[in-house]
Amino acid sequence: MPLLIKGGRIITAQDDYEADIYCADELITAIGHDLDVPADTEVIDASGKYVFPGFIDPHVHIHLPFMGTFAKDTHSTASIAALYGGTTSYIEMVCPNRSEDTLEGYNLWKGMADGNSACDYTFHMAVSKFNDDTAAQLREIVADGITSFKVFLAYKGFFGVEDDELYETLKLAKELGVITTAHCENAELVAQLCDELLAAGKTGPEWHEPSRPTRVEAEGTGHFASFLELTGAAGYVVHLSCEAALKAAVDAKLRGVELYVESVIPHFCFDKTFAERPNFEGAKWIMSPPLREKSNQKALWDGLRMGLIDTVATDHCPFDIDQKAMGREAFTAIPNGIPAIGDRVNMLYTYGVSRGDLSLKRFVESASTKAAEIFGLTQKGRIAVGADADLVVFDPSYRGVVSMKDHHVNNDYCGFEGFEQDGKPTDVTVRGQVAIRDGVFVGDTSRGRLIRRTPAY
Repeated sequence: MPLLIKGGRIITAQDDYEADIYCADELITAIGHDLDVPADTEVIDASGKYVFPGFIDPHVHIHLPFMGTFAKDTHSTASIAALYGGTTSYIEMVCPNRSEDTLEGYNLWKGMADGNSACDYTFHMAVSKFNDDTAAQLREIVADGITSFKVFLAYKGFFGVEDDELYETLKLAKELGVITTAHCENAELVAQLCDELLAAGKTGPEWHEPSRPTRVEAEGTGHFASFLELTGAAGYVVHLSCEAALKAAVDAKLRGVELYVESVIPHFCFDKTFAERPNFEGAKWIMSPPLREKSNQKALWDGLRMGLIDTVATDHCPFDIDQKAMGREAFTAIPNGIPAIGDRVNMLYTYGVSRGDLSLKRFVESASTKAAEIFGLTQKGRIAVGADADLVVFDPSYRGVVSMKDHHVNNDYCGFEGFEQDGKPTDVTVRGQVAIRDGVFVGDTSRGRLIRRTPAY
């Protein structure tokens, strides 16, 4: 059924104007006033509301075997939660570990998502080793439309790559014209610091941050940038958390390194005191890089406003409280991750736009358009004739409080519980089909499809 979104204030990364949007055959087909549309057209009244392009989360974990357990989401639950929060496309990390086959891992992740997502998706392909088979397998994966790699400069011996493997991965990425995303920490320093803290009896979640301090992340960021510089590859730092790492990234950019920077909504909203809460409560907020001193949040917000930080993602990775309890005897065994896929847009709007100095255009750019540009989602992240009809009608007058009772992720706590919220999506479409109507999911959990991309670097 064709769709008309009428009377809204359209906000994109470049524009701010009032108009109607007509959608048919999955695409935006007309934008204007007093549009002539068929009689059977479904109409959404967006008067007094914003209309945004569908938001894109460029960093999520849905299926993830990690630290002896599995992340709790399914593609169905994660995609529904995403849509409630205005996210209409996501990029999932395919993360086989060093003992697993790269191509088998890709096919496993792809098969799990196929037919089970309510919104569109694509993947970053993790390279956890580089052996005699890796190059041929990665060529096959790129030929299937996956044009971004992922490397971990952390999790030594599990996901982490050695320097020779990093070099080979980046050389291949340069040859194939794909971008490489990187978790930037110094794996050896983390390993040594963890051993020292545990040996001293410092085992609680409050010691997670001291085991991987800001200098460890800054060193990892600079290390990755050096390898990019010497191979000529394009890179993207994921979940940057602190001022020191941002400085390392900006220094690289100023040297001409093609490097993009992502931060994630938990680092804008939480500081390390959350992970220091007593009686093991802090385990809920354990992620890597860890939550930092609050002073780093100003650097992140300033960096985002100025464009030094390109995108805001989630690093969504939900575990139940019982799973977190696996690390009661040692913080190194706490599964890393915070559920956030449904909260990112609302929290970024509340604390960036409504209560901060982030412009609406920069909000859209950092939460949607820039990710589309960096990762080749050419039909996404914009409101234009011919683009996919992924649209978010957003009510800026809403006021509420984040609560587990409104939570749609498949785990048993909400990291943002009790946070005040300004504004929320009321209606969301996926390629022209209404998925959220008046704040209620009415979509199809088989609607989402794999976005195949073309190398662009």
